[in-house]
Amino acid sequence: MARSVRRTTLALLLSAVLAMTLFVTAPAHAQDSTWTVSGPSARSGPQARLQLDATTGALTLQVSRGGRTVLEPSPLGIRTEGADLSRGLRLSGRERRVVAERYRTAVGKQRSRDVRMTETRFRFRGDGGARFDLVVRVSDDGVAYRYVLPKGSGDVLGETSAFTLPTDATAWLGAYRRDNENLFNQYPAATAPTGEYMAQALFETRGTYALIAESDLSGRYSAARLIHEAGLPTYRIGLWDERVTSDGALSTPWRALVVGDLATVTESTFTDDLAPASRVADTSWIRPGPALWTWLAGGKPAGQSLSMQKGYVDYAAQRGWPYVVVDAGWYFDPDQWDVTDPDWQTNSWIPELVTYARERGVGIQVWIHHRDLDTAEEREQWLPTLERWGVKGVKIDFMDSESQDTLRWYDEILPATAAHHLLVNFHGSTIPKGIQRTWPHVMTMEGVNGEEKRVNTAQHLTTLPFTRNVIGSMDFTPGAFHRPQRPNAASDAGELGLSVLYESGIQNLAGTPESYDARPLARGFLEQLPAAWDRTRLLAGRPGESAVLARASGGRWFIGGTFAGAAHTAEVPLRLGSGTWLVDLVLDGPDGLVREPRVVRGGDTLSVPVVADGGFAAIACHWRPGRTSCDRTAA
Repeated sequence: MARSVRRTTLALLLSAVLAMTLFVTAPAHAQDSTWTVSGPSARSGPQARLQLDATTGALTLQVSRGGRTVLEPSPLGIRTEGADLSRGLRLSGRERRVVAERYRTAVGKQRSRDVRMTETRFRFRGDGGARFDLVVRVSDDGVAYRYVLPKGSGDVLGETSAFTLPTDATAWLGAYRRDNENLFNQYPAATAPTGEYMAQALFETRGTYALIAESDLSGRYSAARLIHEAGLPTYRIGLWDERVTSDGALSTPWRALVVGDLATVTESTFTDDLAPASRVADTSWIRPGPALWTWLAGGKPAGQSLSMQKGYVDYAAQRGWPYVVVDAGWYFDPDQWDVTDPDWQTNSWIPELVTYARERGVGIQVWIHHRDLDTAEEREQWLPTLERWGVKGVKIDFMDSESQDTLRWYDEILPATAAHHLLVNFHGSTIPKGIQRTWPHVMTMEGVNGEEKRVNTAQHLTTLPFTRNVIGSMDFTPGAFHRPQRPNAASDAGELGLSVLYESGIQNLAGTPESYDARPLARGFLEQLPAAWDRTRLLAGRPGESAVLARASGGRWFIGGTFAGAAHTAEVPLRLGSGTWLVDLVLDGPDGLVREPRVVRGGDTLSVPVVADGGFAAIACHWRPGRTSCDRTAA
């Protein structure tokens, strides 16, 4: 019996030693490690696949949707002054959780947001004991990742992050410039010209779309751009600064990929969903709405004329528009354009205009050059003064940089403007990267080749809803009927449709009162524009060819469409809901705009005639016998 026990014990010991030997020697024959992160709807949404190469210790990320590759294995990694965290990596831990949030925004594609994402945090160690976390989030409409570095990691010298597209992908890209104001053009993704592109690039592979974006960008980091070499399907992340300073723990911005069919990408709020929650406790004073913007209407003379501005206030009041924006010149020396009047606080006529406008139910917003707000002392002089006068908002212009220093300025001006109850419109700026969730008083940002530009194309107009406007409010400034150089100059209906097609918390309408009065149907439509949207739906379109969006407010849907190319009859599916609808169309006629009401069933296809490089506008409401219009009386 004892001998039997000893034999059994010896066998167990030998088995244990053998098992230990196999465990120890296993890494010598290890295979690559892979991990999959799926979103809440694993079957229909995107899926991320992380892979660690056993030989090099390098990480890649692949994204698929419905079994099809959206993003080929693409390099990950970050370099600091202390370590190269793109090679020699070893997994030291992994955690998973579900991110579930609800929040409301003041503006955007929809005001109520429900967020549900899965998050996996991968803990890695590199050579010399360096470490970092890679945080990957997946939702039904996107995949995102960021690097989290512990205190003591030092300054960041760059990322090895890149996006490698399938070789047959189509791309819509805008060349990079410091104010993000360039045209979008279509290319094969792999053969696009060598150069730098804006980090708002759209790609399509066999019916699935992916928009590269960024979220939660602040002065702790530097803004990204895409760097491409012709002949390769890879777009690398480049940073404005060669060295990003960091003196503590660091979470980089999210590298985001909005993924889905075209409707999913267009309607997505993914970049907002990734951003931090609102830092403005009391938002009761934040009120979006249309504005009469007077720069294209009057230029320098308007900016320096109280009487002209009072006329604009009267006109806005008649239209029911809540704001007038006074642009450049109001605080300049009357004899020296672009030179600040040293006595502007006592000489300015803005307080008189504010009082005049308030009596008529109109708020005043004013333009300010960035250089007049770039120090704490200047901000302490300007912002309290504007609040005391009763100014409702500021349009801050000419930052023209996405450096870490400039982003730190954003970190200072945002809480300062919120503290003084001033709405914000950034021009000559970066683009929205979750900023409107965190700072809801940011009504809109330029960062777009808009109506001000003298060079534009119909193809560009049809691409913006699928690129720039996906990631946040866009101050395109539509409505400049009086400008003959606009690409849709032959289509007043197309110009009118842009007021709906392009979302902006403050929709700065760029026409002259005379141009609106000459087009009473357009003027009547613009009087109906709501302050914000409840939800947004893509009805039809393809980048570079056409875009038709519907946006809901209360029980009405507003529809805007723009088209590039020859005159034709557009077929537009009405995804507005069941029941019978009155669709109040505004179209181009032989002698100007015409109104054409139609009664249709929800889900039907609407046939709409459009002129070359044209478009249309419409309001849809539930039909009842005798109803012939969706208009409501202006406030």
